[in-house]
Amino acid sequence: MLATDDLLVLPIAESTQSGEARRLSVAMARRLGFDETEAGKVAIVVTELSSNLVRHASRGELLVRSLDGAVGGIEILALDHGPGMSELAMTLPGDSSTKGTAGTGLGAVTRLAHTFAAHSTIPAGTVLLARMWAQSPGAAAFEVGAVAVPKPREDVCGDSWWAAEHDRVCTVAVVDGLGHGPMAFDASRRAIDVVRLNPGWSPGRLVEAAHEALRGSRGAAIGVARVAPEAGTVTFAGVGNIEGALVWPGGNKRLVSHNGTLGHEIAHIQEFVDRWRGDALLVMHSDGLGMHWNLDRYPGLLMKDPSLVAGVLYRDFNRGYDDTTVVVVCQTRGADR
Repeated sequence: MLATDDLLVLPIAESTQSGEARRLSVAMARRLGFDETEAGKVAIVVTELSSNLVRHASRGELLVRSLDGAVGGIEILALDHGPGMSELAMTLPGDSSTKGTAGTGLGAVTRLAHTFAAHSTIPAGTVLLARMWAQSPGAAAFEVGAVAVPKPREDVCGDSWWAAEHDRVCTVAVVDGLGHGPMAFDASRRAIDVVRLNPGWSPGRLVEAAHEALRGSRGAAIGVARVAPEAGTVTFAGVGNIEGALVWPGGNKRLVSHNGTLGHEIAHIQEFVDRWRGDALLVMHSDGLGMHWNLDRYPGLLMKDPSLVAGVLYRDFNRGYDDTTVVVVCQTRGADR
């Protein structure tokens, strides 16, 4: 089990781990402003999802992260390496697979979570998503899903990411600090701070400023994208091994980065502008994720919640020996997906 300020990574293989997952998740919820009643709902949801993993997964993991915003939120991803389910939706409303627990099955999760989504493929397994808020959040033009997990046996992740709306566009950044551990974390956070404090700057200007901010640090790789639906464009600038791609039904395009290391040596900073489609996903990730992923392997996933997409990619393509960050962005499509 790994815990950081805003992330819990919880292997779930036996019932005793379910209790610890519940305790840690409720503590996070309370820090985020959940009252006693709402924190109790978090406890039930975590119990149901973790108990489901114990019963059905050959290997299971819960990822619990805090959600930034004016209202505190919490997101739970249950990653199942089990056999998968062919008709997942039919198992949920009256589900009793975790009978005997506090909420009597996954049906309780659908009732208590503000957002519930699921995807399953045979034989890869199932990913379940529950998202809960201390209060109802406001509307947003973009949906963002993310997974950021440290290298095994490291206490902090050397990758960092950030995404936010500003002037009807979404700016997204992923940074991979060179190496692992606290020094890599410090370098990646310094670069992210540049992006966070200057959201109106172009991707190329942000990369250049991050390069200067990291002088004397361990160094990092970076990718910055700016999605502008009204203009119909996505602008990308990257240095090093941050991968970016646009994916839409029937097509995809990889985004281009140049060689170099922030804070040390960069041969060239260049912005590339591509067409943005309203049905597209922007996927960005560090090199802890293998490059040979293909969403065509997962029928229907492309139109699901971006957190499900990030969870599936992490589950099936993380290398297992590096910090791994995956960020997925799309325009808000509505709840019924």
